[in-house]
Amino acid sequence: MRHFGVLLLAFASLHAQTAPPEKQHLFIHVAIAPDLPGPYSGRLLVFVTAGKGAKEVDASPFANSPTYVAAREVENWKPGTVIDVDADDVVYPEPLSTAKPSDYQMQAVLDVGHTYNYVGRAPGDLLSDVAALGRGITLSRVIPNHPNPRDLTNDKNIHPFTFTSKALTQFWGRETVMRGYVVTPPSYTQNAKAKFPTVYWVHGFGGNYERIERTAEDFVKRSAEKKIPEMIWVLLDESCPTGTHEFADSVNNGPWGRALTTELIPYLEGNYRMDAKPNGRFLQGHSSGGWATLWLQVTYPKIFGGTWSTSPDSSDFHDFTGPDLYAPHANVYRKRDGTPYPLVRDKGKVLATFEQYAREEAVAGTYGGQMASFDWVFSPRGQDGKPMQMFNRITGEVDPFVAAYWRDHYDIAHLVAANWNTIGPDLKGKIHLFVGTADTFYLDGPAHKLQAVLASLNADAHFTFIPDRTHFDLYKVADGTGGLFNQIAQEMYATARPNKK
Repeated sequence: MRHFGVLLLAFASLHAQTAPPEKQHLFIHVAIAPDLPGPYSGRLLVFVTAGKGAKEVDASPFANSPTYVAAREVENWKPGTVIDVDADDVVYPEPLSTAKPSDYQMQAVLDVGHTYNYVGRAPGDLLSDVAALGRGITLSRVIPNHPNPRDLTNDKNIHPFTFTSKALTQFWGRETVMRGYVVTPPSYTQNAKAKFPTVYWVHGFGGNYERIERTAEDFVKRSAEKKIPEMIWVLLDESCPTGTHEFADSVNNGPWGRALTTELIPYLEGNYRMDAKPNGRFLQGHSSGGWATLWLQVTYPKIFGGTWSTSPDSSDFHDFTGPDLYAPHANVYRKRDGTPYPLVRDKGKVLATFEQYAREEAVAGTYGGQMASFDWVFSPRGQDGKPMQMFNRITGEVDPFVAAYWRDHYDIAHLVAANWNTIGPDLKGKIHLFVGTADTFYLDGPAHKLQAVLASLNADAHFTFIPDRTHFDLYKVADGTGGLFNQIAQEMYATARPNKK
């Protein structure tokens, strides 16, 4: 029982009428089934929630009731052996021994790739059945691989690509590739001389190469149904082990923006009939992809002819989904009056605060989460070789040194204002931003601040705040869930072909 020197708190104690004079740590016994090959390493997560009869117990900021998450790192764990997880040590939201009396159920996951914070439970992870709290629990099966990807070899419009970047390979000291899909329009093979406007599309947080394959198929369908004009779409995978790299040049993730603009785009334009000029290269993305495309347009205004970014992550760090990172004694957990900053909402109801979201992520692991991903993209590198944290995960206090680094390198509103005399002539009229007034993550706030900065510069930027739309239903208009996407595609095509219907 390690250094705690306490006995296992029995399940019945949670139901006891009289609480013990001093709370004891609650340990959960977790074993690996002896028939699994092993040994295994990773982050062992145990999810506990009130109730019984659930088919799955998992954490989510959208859940109706809170889920306890207890964690422990394990190495070379052999099948048939038991490990104790201290549910009062590394745990969210509070020590499990303080839970109110109730029936509780649990499920264990071994996150072997440390990817839970990004994609959730993934192929290769070990999983237990749901069991009542207080009994031993066994990791009895391995989550299988996803069904074989659809065979795209016969789809003449979808072209997967894997490109080895010299710049990224040099940065990491190992071969580093850029992946994605090129989607060509229906008439691409009919006229061997025709060229097409090209859109570089970037997915949001949680997306990856496998998941955007479905998006490629959707683009083919929309083009065939003539819902969108005939253009070439390049679907870029911006996922990485630390979350999303946002196509920013970073001291932690490497020169992704440079690799895209100086290596990948010339390679693609040499192999596909693209317009290959600024007014035929466009950017489009949502959420983290929205920030990435906004960043690329601002950083490389001579290369791209416009971005249509939707619900981008904070583009003005005076409003980092609520907190002002530059305020004296800034704190992302608490406002000056002590009230918590909300972070997730739905239909006017706060589902999770900034503190709840960040603390749960920290328990689930140090890699791949949204807050950790921001540090990997925006922060300077610390003496330990890791990115410095912008805020303290326990107290919420902002590190002013790190916040200043964020401002000087990645605050889009600040950088546009500071460099307008240089970039303005090439950037004017090229920014198009859409966001809902009820955005789930309060991203309409920083969009208003960016709009004010661009208006003061006469940047001819186009902002659309869609009433009552959230992060997840922004694209819905009268003709279906993707109506806004169709509209954006038509606007881009009209920019590239102003005299063509």
